[in-house]
Order: sequence, then structure tokens, then C-alpha cells
Amino acid sequence: MATEANNTIDTAALRKGPPPDVYLRTVKSYVLRAGRTTIGQAKAYEVYGPTHLLDYAAQALDTKAAFGRVAPVIMEIGFGMGEATAHIAKVRPQDNFLCCEVHEAGVGALLKRIGENALHNIRILRHDAVEVIDHMLPESSLDGVHILFPDPWHKTKHNKRRLIQAGLVKKLARRLKPGGYLHCATDWQPYAEQMLEVIGAEPLMRNTARTDHGFAEQPDYRPLTKFESRGLKLGHGVWDLVFQRV
Repeated sequence: MATEANNTIDTAALRKGPPPDVYLRTVKSYVLRAGRTTIGQAKAYEVYGPTHLLDYAAQALDTKAAFGRVAPVIMEIGFGMGEATAHIAKVRPQDNFLCCEVHEAGVGALLKRIGENALHNIRILRHDAVEVIDHMLPESSLDGVHILFPDPWHKTKHNKRRLIQAGLVKKLARRLKPGGYLHCATDWQPYAEQMLEVIGAEPLMRNTARTDHGFAEQPDYRPLTKFESRGLKLGHGVWDLVFQRV
């Protein structure tokens, strides 16, 4: 029900996502958090959901049918509120973007941006990306993967919850076409160093960086988000990694 106080709609009762205990036996690509969807986001669900949301199914995704065309497919895992995703899709209209995010508010925000920018090259799966990779994406089906600013899990005891782990990197490498790329970015240096070590240890991936430290220059398609800009003003660093499938 909408309230004048916060102009939001509580859609908790409508959630169909995975249960909150997501770390029982398998690594997930997310932590399910409570959230509220604004009226504008809820409207975007109604207007753009039917054309831009895909249903999860444990079978190979027909990307031609999903996007209505044949084009390079870039998967994004965890797009937050969709600010960077919408920008990248706008400056790269020749590519199809398959985006996974489980949080309602974030999905609604991206749907709203899709409408505001008349974007036709984004499709969203509101489902755990690991299951999407396992059951919907055949080997050599992706041209690229974006994982931008995943949860760093700062505490050492929580490092095991980080998304970038050897098992996931191997899955992604096998689903990338030869020459396809994996682009990760983080503003947490210890996580950046772990990413560099983990991805660098995968035999199917080659670091494209031409720097001694192994980190790449910020790709021109990746914008500075408001969150990132605040961090840079506070003196925080940002690290990009771009690896290519051999």
C-alpha cells in the first residue's frame, strides 16, 4: 500500500525469490535483503516487465528469441540500482545485455531507466546468477561478463562469501567464447588483489592489463557511479580487471 510519508510500496509479500538463508551448501551470487519499491519502480514493473523480464527455466536460453535479434551477449551479475548497466547498454547498442539481480528495488530501478532511455538491448533475470549460469547458459555462449562492485565482505571470516572464487571463475570461463572477456571492478583493495589472484589462476583466462600491477585501465564504457565518485573524493581507489578467454 502506498504511503504519503515515504512514497513507497511494500512488495515483500510479492517476492518469489530464493529463501533468505542462502549460504547453506552452495555459493550464491547475492544476499537477499529486505527492500521497498517506489511507486515509479512498481509502475516500471508493470509497463516494462512484460518485455524486459525473463523467466528462469532450467534449460538453455534462446538468446535470439529473448532479445529478438542475434548480437553479442554480455552477462552482468548483480547490477545494484542499474545506473551503470543502463549507461553501458546505451553506449553499446550493438550488444545484448543479460542482467541478473534478485533485489526488487534494483530490478524496478533498472526497468525505470530502461523506459527513460528507450533501451531495447537489456533483459533481466530476477534469479540467482549461479543457477542461471549452471542451467541456462551453454558453454561458449557469452561474449562478455561484467561483475562491477560486488559485495566485498570486508571481514576476514566472511571472505568465503565473496562472489569471485575459483569455482565461479571456471564456470564463467567455460561459458565465454574464445576471445570473450570478464570485467570486474571493486573499490576494496584486498578484494581486488584476491580477484587478481583467483582469476589469474584460471588456465582459460588471460590478463589483458599492460601494467606491472596487473590491473587494467578503466574501460571507456564503464561510467563513474555516484557511489564511486563519493569514494574517489574520499581518497578511495578503484580497481578494474579485464581478462580474456583464451
